[in-house]
Amino acid sequence: MHRSEIIKPELRMFSRESPIASIVGPEGQLLTRDSLPAPGTKRWVIRRKAEVVAAVRGGLLTLDEACERYSLTVEEFLSWQRAIEQHGLPGLRTTRLQEYRPGQIKPLPAKASFRP
Repeated sequence: MHRSEIIKPELRMFSRESPIASIVGPEGQLLTRDSLPAPGTKRWVIRRKAEVVAAVRGGLLTLDEACERYSLTVEEFLSWQRAIEQHGLPGLRTTRLQEYRPGQIKPLPAKASFRP
């Protein structure tokens, strides 16, 4: 499947020559290309993921640019986008994935046993 077939139409309409200089970020801040996470970012906190998704949705970056700049797969980016759509910013938390993924069985807490 080609990238243009799996992304939303509004994500395809911007190119590298996009006249968009800034957008409003996920926390209401002004985002520019220079204020986005640094290329090659390895530690992905919620805020950084949300900023990259907002940049692509707002036309600041294309999906291809974001994937190249941050060494992401299309599937990884789309999983961030789905998490935001379904659960908001808390859905991007990696420590709570089991709470946000449907169909996954949550482990039961171990019972403490007391033996005298």
